[in-house]
Amino acid sequence: MDKIILNQLMFYGYHGVLQEETKIGQRFLVDIEIKADLKQAGQSDALEDTINYAEIYKLAQEIVEKEIYKLIEAVADRLAAVILEKYAMAMECTVKVVKPDPPIPGYYESVAVEVTRSR
Repeated sequence: MDKIILNQLMFYGYHGVLQEETKIGQRFLVDIEIKADLKQAGQSDALEDTINYAEIYKLAQEIVEKEIYKLIEAVADRLAAVILEKYAMAMECTVKVVKPDPPIPGYYESVAVEVTRSR
């Protein structure tokens, strides 16, 4: 199946279980992969025959920056659900939410969750 892929969207949000996360906030990176039949868009070269990735970016920005969740699992689940609800041609959606700087001791690049939801 064809895919629309948005990589490393960067937002600032207030998700977390620790008080400092919900007060100070932190960066979040989001990857989104949407499976859909893009043949018509490829042939017509018309925006109305595809899923507008600028709209997906704005949707992700709204959820990550304006809503507040304790878990990044909830952020990913909400975003995947909204995409499937809003875009009928989306058959499956994978969302990865990354916390590059979580307030936990140790040496690591980041922590992340990835969820896949389908119709």
